[in-house]
Amino acid sequence: MFFYFLKWPIFLGLPILHFAYGLHATYFLIAFWVLCLGLILKDFWMMIRGK
Repeated sequence: MFFYFLKWPIFLGLPILHFAYGLHATYFLIAFWVLCLGLILKDFWMMIRGK
């Protein structure tokens, strides 16, 4: 449930923190961002396929 509700703020927030505020990207943060991207793509796929 944590990832489901926070996927958009994490997906949009981590690049902003990295590029604008100098947050150093680690493998953990990159994997976390990719996981959120996967959840977003899954939601879009289910929305398109559900029609």
